[in-house]
Parts: sequence; structure tokens; C-alpha cells
Amino acid sequence: MSNDAATGTPTLDGPQQEPPAHGLGASLLPADARAKTEGTFPYAADLWAEGLLWAAILRSPHPHARIVSIDTAAAAEMPGVRAVVTHEDVPGDSAYGRRIADRPVFASEVVRHHGEAIAAVAADHPDTARLAAAAIAVEYEVLDPVTDPEKAFAAEPLHPDGNLIRHIPLRYGDPDITGEVVVEGLYRIGRQDPAPIGAEAGLAVPRPDGGVEIYTASTDPHTDRDLAAACFGLDPDRVKVVVTGVPGATGDREDPGFQIPLGLLALRTGCPVKLAATREESFLGHAHRHPTLLRYRHHADAEGRLVKVEAQILLDAGAYADASSESLAAAVAFACGPYVVPHAFIEGWAVRTNNPPSGHVRGEGAMQVCAAYEGQMDKLAAKLGVEPAELRLRNVLATGDILPTSQTVTCPAPVAELLRSVRDFPLPPLPKDTPEAAWLLPGGPEGAGEPGAVRRGVGYALGMVHMLGAEGADEVSTATVKVHDGVATVICAAVETGQGFATLARQIVQETLGIEEVHVAPVDTDQPPAGPAAHGRHTWVSGGAVERAAKMVRTQLLQPLAHKFGMSTELLQITDGKITSYDGVLSTTVTEAMDGKELWATAQCRPHPTEPLDASGQGDAFVGLAFCAIRAVVDVDIELGSVRVVEMAVAQDVGRVLNPAQLATRIEAGVTQGIGTALTENLRTTRGLVRRPDLTGYALPTSLDAPDIRIVKLVEERDVVAPFGAKPASAAPVVTSPAAVASAVRAATGRPISRLPIRPQAAVAAPPPGT
Repeated sequence: MSNDAATGTPTLDGPQQEPPAHGLGASLLPADARAKTEGTFPYAADLWAEGLLWAAILRSPHPHARIVSIDTAAAAEMPGVRAVVTHEDVPGDSAYGRRIADRPVFASEVVRHHGEAIAAVAADHPDTARLAAAAIAVEYEVLDPVTDPEKAFAAEPLHPDGNLIRHIPLRYGDPDITGEVVVEGLYRIGRQDPAPIGAEAGLAVPRPDGGVEIYTASTDPHTDRDLAAACFGLDPDRVKVVVTGVPGATGDREDPGFQIPLGLLALRTGCPVKLAATREESFLGHAHRHPTLLRYRHHADAEGRLVKVEAQILLDAGAYADASSESLAAAVAFACGPYVVPHAFIEGWAVRTNNPPSGHVRGEGAMQVCAAYEGQMDKLAAKLGVEPAELRLRNVLATGDILPTSQTVTCPAPVAELLRSVRDFPLPPLPKDTPEAAWLLPGGPEGAGEPGAVRRGVGYALGMVHMLGAEGADEVSTATVKVHDGVATVICAAVETGQGFATLARQIVQETLGIEEVHVAPVDTDQPPAGPAAHGRHTWVSGGAVERAAKMVRTQLLQPLAHKFGMSTELLQITDGKITSYDGVLSTTVTEAMDGKELWATAQCRPHPTEPLDASGQGDAFVGLAFCAIRAVVDVDIELGSVRVVEMAVAQDVGRVLNPAQLATRIEAGVTQGIGTALTENLRTTRGLVRRPDLTGYALPTSLDAPDIRIVKLVEERDVVAPFGAKPASAAPVVTSPAAVASAVRAATGRPISRLPIRPQAAVAAPPPGT
């Protein structure tokens, strides 16, 4: 599959075939597409209940302080205020965490980051709730914040668990070997915010049995339920999480730090309580991408073949652990990239600081190291006088090669094919020097740029991501498929976050049962768990569970007919709602065969197990891998340092195309998110204080920043151990595109470009020697 050169629309190579109307391979529209387009789709912020109260959370104005006292009397006495809760009112566990329970529901003795929750208020009007929260008197003893992760090692412990969250020393090969050519580099990656289009919101409703129901846009409802129940001091079956519409998710949504205070207030007041975060509260309350410091030394022979990679990787976890351990594992394991490296010595650390918390954001760990190792490849190419693409081709991984973790690459790894595809794709034409083309200048027509100062650069990057969880995570999902009166229903707790699972589930059932009308039930925690929406896991494990359940229903449907006609069910096929035999003797409809019965089946899918990295960073830690190659073309005003991304040519290892339109959308979105990482997105802090936590101070790329995105090749080499053979689509371009943009800016300016996002001063061309 490639794309049309004029439109960028994915098209099939060779003779064109009419795509199927439904089932796998069809560009089936999401069932909620119309409602979302018309603005009628219900999100958590739209929910209402009789007797509704409103919540507000008091957050710390300091990144590090000792709490001397908290006085809630003035807030509690305000008219309309129904409850005020602090750490003293948490009946169960006082701390929570998806991986390590180190984050308090409310700070009690010490504040560890700007925006940490201190107390929460429920009132009969949102303005009253906010005023009451502001009326809570907190006396702080301000402490010096630890904001430099390098200083966290020697600093006083910020947490009872210490400042070091995890250290991974990867040792692979001979430490004494050296290469004929050596290049070194220091790289810094900024703090990217998930910046969902809709801020956090939720509604908590108390139950007659003393439990509570929480309606929110959770991406991992069963984990969120268990964390909340532990803090409420309740059994998990007395807490129910109901998933509402998800208004964007490129990381974990609805941090428990929003849900747990909401549930506490509902339990305290006995009334429904709603919380709708402001954008500032959203920035301060949820986790961000790990800011990362990376030091690299690459050794190569005279032909440019890699001999050894040495690296030090330091992740700033912020105040709490969250997903830092998993992010560090990905960073260390992929520190050499999709290249054959005989010897590797990587040190990785994740440390606590008083900066905003870091956590799961799409491509975590892998994105940061990709920017660094691709910067090293550009340096090595320049030192050897070799074309950057050619140098990469001399070193790429293939199926059967071994990673520095000693894990053999058993899945398809068409890295060379991907790189050749983007390298050989025609370059875009140079802009004409006409007034009509002024908007094509870096900075736009009002950017004060001169055409004569614009330089074009072409850069390359190769990225890799892992599929599903890692290091022994139990990746299991359960699904039920029911069929009645010619209509199928899928029940699975896999959350539709925009990745397309709900549409895929419909396609799987259409493909397996030949039933066109398929509905996906809303998700809540009364259903069996399906796990988090991350790393393409729902395409694999949840899609696999749906397929297995649908096949079981298919067997129930066909067995009576096969027995009646004396043939095997394998000799019967279902197409477009009709059941036919191989010889044409049997021909009936699905509805007639069911004869009013309801058929249903429940199935699980669990991939092969993985193992944690050992003390030397070795182990089969990943279920599978996916790869991406991107060629970036940029125009840079070398006097002003402004950058315009002209084109991104993408080739991706997708395994199998299940929904062409949906796949193209995910790739384009991933590339655009990566461009934000490369050029604009950085949640800035000053001594731990977040500066301008809003969408004016935090610059997201808009449609005007999005370049032409050319999907030049989708390699459909199926992974035999994956259901349908498909691989995740969104994370790989997020990981790869920032490195490609940085590579192109290097080519245009001759500057090293070692920091993301790229600052204008870094993109100003170096003056000629002697000036």
C-alpha cells in the first residue's frame, strides 16, 4: 500500500480492487462519527444528575514545601458548601499509583510538585466550589526544590522511597572494544504534555449499598476502580467505573488524582458530584512525557558499520514514579535503535524531582532515545562523508538479528525496505519566489522572513516501538459476542480512545459471522477486564478475544447445519449474511439458521509471556516490535531560525491493514504529534513552577503547521503470533518524526540540533569560518 502523490490518500500498489463494504480491510466509518462531527456526542463534561454538586480541588502553589497547617473552617462555613475533604478524610489507602503506590491522594506533610492536591470541596455551584477551595488556609514552609535530575542523586530524599526510582545497567558484548571512528553527543528532550482536546471531567454518584459509581473517560477502568476502591476503603465490587466518551488520549486519561477526590466527595455528601477541570488544572494535575538527558558515544569502523554504543539516559520522573520504570526499560532497550550493534553499554536512571509528574505518553522512552541515536547517526555520516540514508542502510536490523537485550527479533523487521521507500520517493518541488507563495515561507507571510535566507534540508530517521506491555506484564483481555435477530453485540472493556477499537471489533464480527449490523456495548467495570489502552494492545489482545468469541459463536451457528447435511463446519462459509456450502447444496441466511435463538460466547486472548530485564539489562522483555522510517523535508530561515516542515514521507511496518482510512488517520496524527515535539511543545518550568499552563503558553501544532504527509509504503508482512497479523500504528510515527525533523534541520543549517523542541537560535546557521 502506498499513497497518491497528489493527495496523500492511501492507495494500493498495482491493479486496483474494490474494497470490501464491511469486514477486515474495509474503511468502515466509526459508529459515533456523525455524533462527534455534529457535536452531539456525550462526554463526561456533559453529564448531569438530579441534586448535582460541583467539586473543586485546592492545589499547591509551590513545587516543594512543608505543610505546617491546613484550616478548612472558612471554606466549610461558606453558604452552599456541602463538604471539604483533606488527607484526614481518606478512609482507605492514603496513597495510590498504577505501578508504585507513592502518590498521596492529598498532600499531608510535604508538597512535592506545583499543583499537587491539598484538599477538595463540594458545593452547589462551580463558582462557590472554587471560591471555597481558595478560602482554605494552608500555611507552608517553602523548601528549596530539586529540579535538576542530575542533582537528585545527591539531594536529600524527596520521598520515603528515595529519589532513585530505577537503575538499569545494560551490558552486552565486550566493554573494551573500540571503533576506528567515534562520535559523541549530549541531547535534551523537553516535557511534552498529552494536551487532550477535552480536559479531565467526571461525575461520581453514591450507591444505596454505600458504594459509588464514577463516570469518567478512563482508559484503564479496572485499574482505576481498584485504586479508587483501595483509597475509599471499599471492596472493588462496590466501586463501579463507567467509561464515557474519551475526548482525546495520547497517554493515560483521567488521572486517579481527579477521580479519587470526586468519589470521596460523593461518599461524604451522599449526592452526585461533578468535576470539570480547567485547562490550567489539567496541565498541573496529569502526567507528562519524561524530560530526558542523554549522553551518547558511537563507535564505528571505517565503513560506518557500528561497533559499539555507549549511552547514559536520565529520565526526570517528577515527583512520583507513575510509569517511569516502564519508560526507562523502553529507553534502555531501544537506546541503539533499529540497528545491529555488536556491543552496547547503556546506563539508565529514572529519578524523582520536584518537577511536574511524568508518566505514560505515546511512545514513552522510545521517542527520547530515537532523537538521540539518530542525531548520532547524522554525526557519524558527516564525519565519514557518507550519505545519511546510506549509513543507516549499512546498519539496519532485520528479522533474526539480536537486540542489545539479547532478545532475538522474531517478528517481521523490514527496516531496510522502509528506509529505501522513503529515500526513493520523489522530493517535493522548491517553492517559487512569488507573492502568492509567501505563506510557504518559514514563519508565514507575516514572519518577516526573506526568501534568500531560506535553506531546504532533508533528513531521515528510523524508529521502533514495542507492542503491548513489557517485562512480564500479564496482557490478557476478555470479550463476549452475542447474536440475536440478526444483530451482533460485542461486550469488551477495551476503551475506544480514538485508536479505532470499537470500529475494529465491528469489522471482526462482520468478517467472522457475516452479520453487517454489529454494536459495541458501552464499557464499565461490571465487564471482565481488558487492560489499558496503550501500545496497540487492544488491536492485539482485545481484538484477538473478540475474534475467538466470534469464532465460537460461528461454530454454534454452523454445527447443527453441518450435522444435518453430514459435512464439516469448515466446508461452510458465511458471506453477506448468507450461509453456503462448498458444493452449493446448502444455502440459507444467518437469520433463518438462528431460528430466533440467541447465541453467545466469551473468550480470552493472552499473548506469549515476557520476562523482566535482569541485572545486566538482558531478557526477552517484549512481545513484538514495530518499525517506521520517515524522511522529513524542511525549509529553514537561517537568519531567524524559523522552521517550516514541508513534507513528511512515511513508510511503516503495519503487519496488515485492517481499516485503510483509520490507519492513515492514525499515522498522520502520530506524525503531527511528533512535529509538535520537534518544534513547539514544551511545558516550561522555572524552579519547578509551571509557566503559563494554558494553550496560549503551550504551543500545540495546528492545521497550518501540519505538512504534506505522504504515506509512501505500508509493509504488510504479517506477524504470525499476532491476531490478524497486525501491528500498532500510532506510536511508531510519534517516536520517529521528531528525530526526522531534527535531522532535516541539521542538513539545512549545519548546526548540531541536540535539543527538542528546536529553539530558533539553534536553527540559525553557523557563520562561515573566519567571520
